[in-house]
Amino acid sequence: MMQEQISQEDEEEDLAPQDEQGLYEQFRVVVDKGQAPLRIDKFLQNRILGATRNRLQQGIEKGIVLVNQKTTKANYLVKPFDDIIVYAQGTEHDDEIVPENIPLDILFEDDYLLLVNKPAGMVVHPGCGNYKGTMLNAVAYHFAKNNLDTTTLPRLGLVHRIDKNTSGILVLAKTLDAIYGMIKQFADHSIHRRYIAMAWGDMKKNQGTIKAHIGRHQRFRKKFDAYPNGEYGKDATTHYKVLQRFNYVTLIECRLETGRTHQIRVHMQHIGHNLFNDNEYGGDKILKGTVYKNYQSFIQKCFDAMPRHALHAKELGFIHPITKEKMFFESELPNDFEQLIALWTAYTLRNKML
Repeated sequence: MMQEQISQEDEEEDLAPQDEQGLYEQFRVVVDKGQAPLRIDKFLQNRILGATRNRLQQGIEKGIVLVNQKTTKANYLVKPFDDIIVYAQGTEHDDEIVPENIPLDILFEDDYLLLVNKPAGMVVHPGCGNYKGTMLNAVAYHFAKNNLDTTTLPRLGLVHRIDKNTSGILVLAKTLDAIYGMIKQFADHSIHRRYIAMAWGDMKKNQGTIKAHIGRHQRFRKKFDAYPNGEYGKDATTHYKVLQRFNYVTLIECRLETGRTHQIRVHMQHIGHNLFNDNEYGGDKILKGTVYKNYQSFIQKCFDAMPRHALHAKELGFIHPITKEKMFFESELPNDFEQLIALWTAYTLRNKML
């Protein structure tokens, strides 16, 4: 199933190739079972970032919005399990991805796949306000240098994304067959994904599972929220395990069953353990600890050492879509994350000795 269209800083997105009419799937969603009747133009406006009712109504009139494989009207009321597809004409704007000579940290490459280690702070795909300096600008240069024909590759083979300020492993497919194979594995939730994160608070359990639907925030559309009763959004499951405790923060690993937008960040906020220095989900202020100035200065030192949310995509495992080999890749923690752990290790040890 295709994921919702999301901004360039979002975590996961499945892509579809162009069809024979020069259309491509811009957005696809199967309506949740708990969805109340709602006009399709309003439903889509709530789901597609930057969409307006007027543009959506024009698209519906042109017949590029399908419900259960049939054209529809703007006043159609969506029902649970409706399969909605929004098409766009032309190409997926790959011609806007200008090749730039930006170094890539390549973990693996063959004729079908490219795996890169994305640094924190780099946007994955060009979008509003970020047309240069993205991961795909660098990939476009790399592909052109190696004479790879990318005219048939939607978004240069990008099959998933991670946040701008999340570091770690990203995979791209270099042929349509490889794209289909990788998308199916993401859709089937068969891909192994392990993240390392630092969360506020001393977590009570050594391990656990968070299950709560994730959907766009009802007030702030650039953010997402958890809906534990499943009344909105898509089902999402995150497994976590404690790696190290520092009294006021906890180093954890997270394994994803699903790949929803901002999933780890939203789920951790939902259980009261916001990711350290996550400025979108409330982790960029002191949530646990003392009121002493020395502690406040220490936290500021930690924020300065790692000026982004503490999340790293460390492991990725899957079946090679062409050769059918088992593939496993690991990315070392970047320097800012290592410094953060070192600061908390020293602080905890020092307090034990007092």
